[in-house]
Amino acid sequence: MNPLDILYPVLALAGLGVVFGILLGIAAKAFRVEQDERVPRITEVLPGANCGGCGYAGCSAFAQAVVDGEAKANGCPVGGAAVGAQVAAIMGVTLEQEERKVARVLCSGTREVTTTKYRYDGIRDCNAAYRYGGGEKTCLYGCSGYGSCVRACAFDAIHVVDGVARVDADKCTACGKCVAACPKRLIELVPESQKTVVLCRSREKGAAIRDICQAGCIGCKICEKNCPTGAITVVDNIARIDYDKCTNCGICAAKCPKHVIAGRADTDASQAAQ
Repeated sequence: MNPLDILYPVLALAGLGVVFGILLGIAAKAFRVEQDERVPRITEVLPGANCGGCGYAGCSAFAQAVVDGEAKANGCPVGGAAVGAQVAAIMGVTLEQEERKVARVLCSGTREVTTTKYRYDGIRDCNAAYRYGGGEKTCLYGCSGYGSCVRACAFDAIHVVDGVARVDADKCTACGKCVAACPKRLIELVPESQKTVVLCRSREKGAAIRDICQAGCIGCKICEKNCPTGAITVVDNIARIDYDKCTNCGICAAKCPKHVIAGRADTDASQAAQ
């Protein structure tokens, strides 16, 4: 065999490799995207939890969004005001002060006050149980208590107590992961100063709710009639509070015959109990 028969193809391949390498180098320079130096600086001051609570895939994605003007400097719920101030300083902007929020589980249906329609022996997951007629509790709106929200929380701020998920407000970062994890949409982010919340989401009529949950809102409108600021109204058989109007006077909580409306001091004590 002629050695040149092997040498020529090797040289040709080597030549093509050099040519393609040069072309790739030119393309890399031509299409290179310059990264704003503020992005790594912002990423460095962020907590690095990569929890997604800011609405982005991770801390670096959030940092890029801040630089691009798509996210607010104080958009990191985990870092809170301190991190927000540092990000604002890097961006050279004035930070808009926003009240801290905490998660609230809007259900009082513990095992002692609710009835069940069957025994669920499936996967201990709220979403799995929800596919079987809404779960074992007779109330379709009640907390399933299988801990999908607990597993979603990266900060150990939520636990299931007596069949209902409860939030430790001191640990909560308002990342929103528990909100997304709940198939019944029982968890909502509430301003930290909001002391008055309705711990029920049932839309059943009064007569029906009495048979399935002793702690359910019966839509009697006593709270609505007694609220001095018009902050609470009954819609679809359930009391709802307009937090912008609520003054936390506590009148609705005192008047509620089912004790469904509670002040934050009361709910924090029960929700943090383990």
